[in-house]
Amino acid sequence: MSFDYDLDFDHTDFRKNPELYRVGRGEQGVLLVEPYKSEILPHWRFKTPDIAKESSDKIYELYLDYKKRDDFVGMDMARKFLQMGYTRSRRYANYKGGKKYDENGEINDRDIDDEKAASAKIFEEKWIKVREDEDYLKQKKEHQKKYG
Repeated sequence: MSFDYDLDFDHTDFRKNPELYRVGRGEQGVLLVEPYKSEILPHWRFKTPDIAKESSDKIYELYLDYKKRDDFVGMDMARKFLQMGYTRSRRYANYKGGKKYDENGEINDRDIDDEKAASAKIFEEKWIKVREDEDYLKQKKEHQKKYG
């Protein structure tokens, strides 16, 4: 089932109402689902490899905390932020200023930034660790079976 963008995100606490949460594809809803967005977003940074390491470590720590509490929505949101750390770092690694398209809608030439590529690799490692975690996969399957 795809992510439900029709929910009232301004007034929904997904910790109290996990039945309303849909996993969706990739990073869908990453900046909408509270209280997780407010808990994770302040730690999400990727400007340099050192910053990316600190950020991904903290987000992974939050993931483990959500896991201890059997909070699948929090686990999935941490996974989405790690994934977004990878994809955004890659975008900035590939295109100056993160701008893939020019003003005419044409794809800009790639101009690889090794520092941003290193940041992307750091996030990718943690993202893979989460998305392959057997507990995460089990809880994801159970959540989808139960709620869609």
